[in-house]
Amino acid sequence: MNARLLRHGLNWWPPFLFAGIHVTALAADFRHARVELRMRPWNRNYVGSHFGGSLFAMTDPFWMLLALNALGPEYYVWDKEGAIEFVKPGRGVVRADFDLAPHVLDEIRQATAGGGKCLRWFSSDVVDDRGEVVARIRKQLYVRRKPEHRPGDPDNDAG
Repeated sequence: MNARLLRHGLNWWPPFLFAGIHVTALAADFRHARVELRMRPWNRNYVGSHFGGSLFAMTDPFWMLLALNALGPEYYVWDKEGAIEFVKPGRGVVRADFDLAPHVLDEIRQATAGGGKCLRWFSSDVVDDRGEVVARIRKQLYVRRKPEHRPGDPDNDAG
């Protein structure tokens, strides 16, 4: 998948477009993403701050998208669990950064090399324009190497 094309597609995807969510950066190697949530009348809650569902939605797919694309087609990658902690009301433009370190990818590859699954937690903060934390997000990914790509698998060595 081309990162530039995916970024543009996500920005036109109706759940993001209509919620005021904008992907401002997606690295070509899928190791970094930055997402913003802009305040709109339709994503405000009763007290005038960002709706909590929008805060979670702005972060929802990114750890999975980064890992899936950085690891490549040899892996299954799924969201397994997610949690959000609201720290303070968010107003104006808020943002979240996602950075997938090379050593994390190496750990996942090592943990799944024999065909086993890897459950890995990732964290990100949603911050306001002053850099103050608005919400803390945690996502757990399920990762497994696809059977046809396992080294040493007798079913793959025939032929």
